[in-house]
Parts: sequence; structure tokens; C-alpha cells
Amino acid sequence: MKKIIIVVFGIIFIGMFHSASAQVENTSSNLEYTMTKQESIMLFGGFAVAVIGIFLFLARDTILRRKTSYDKEEHESKKDKTYEKYHSDWTDDYVDFTYTRFTEDDAEFSKAANNSTLPDYYKILGVPREASQDEIKNRYRELAKKLHPDKSKGKKTDETMAEINKAYEILSHSERKEKYDKHLKVD
Repeated sequence: MKKIIIVVFGIIFIGMFHSASAQVENTSSNLEYTMTKQESIMLFGGFAVAVIGIFLFLARDTILRRKTSYDKEEHESKKDKTYEKYHSDWTDDYVDFTYTRFTEDDAEFSKAANNSTLPDYYKILGVPREASQDEIKNRYRELAKKLHPDKSKGKKTDETMAEINKAYEILSHSERKEKYDKHLKVD
């Protein structure tokens, strides 16, 4: 590998030397830079070899496929590929679509639905169940302006505002709204 690097740098040096010797003096004592086709081909070739050399140097581990201790030993997991399934770089973004995860929202909605304490967030915001996201957002903003504790001095404004915020938090998020609707029908 060191020999390849030395050869690449040698070619680059020779290309630079050739391009430097291509300067000739003009009669007006200014230096002009002229290159022949041969010199420009050599310079381009030198840069191409340098780029290829750098690429090969950076990709050497992939090209050489260095073996790990797992590759050298005989394991039972090699036969059924369980090691590769759980330790491969390709499975970092693996999603198991056969298993539906039970989230905190599901637990909260299910518990509230079973206890009959699941609030109707549609009634709290005053929107129909078929309301679009824009309608929900607009209604939330209206209620927030109207019932904000800084504007209205009632005792229950903090509690009401908390209910409105929770209702908007659930209904504005499409996945949470879908889960809420599913559990609301149980009630």
C-alpha cells in the first residue's frame, strides 16, 4: 500500500514539475503559461491516478473484507443466521410490522375508557368529530384567547385552560387522535 502511495505522489510531483517547466518568457517580460497537449494529458492523468488512489485508500477495509473473530469461528448462529439478523448494520432501521406497540397513550386512553373517565375532547373544544385539523386549530386559538388566565380572572380558568390544552394536544396529533377515537367508541 505504501508503494502505491509513493507512486501516486511521484506522478503528481512529475506532473507539477512538467507544468512548471512549461512556462516561457515573453518579449514583454511577462510570464505566459502554455502547455502542450501531452503535458495537459499527463497532468490530468496524474490527478486521476491521485483521486483513484485516495478512493482505494479510503475503501481498503471494504475492498479487503477483513474478517472478524465471529467470521473465523464456527457458531450455531451462522446456520440459522440469527447473529446477522440482530447484529447487522442493515437492520438498524428494522421495524417489525407484525407487532403493534402498546404506547403510553394507548394505556392512558384504555384505562380512562374502562373507568368511564375518558373526557370528550371534541365537546371540550366544541368541534364535531369530523372536524379537520384547521378547524381544530382555529377553535383552540379562539378558546385560548378567550379563556386565557391573563385575560379572564375566574378561578376555574387555569383548569379550563389545562383541559383545552390537553384536548388540543390529543386532537391535533393525527396518530394520537386516531387512538383516542378508537377508545372513545368503547365508552
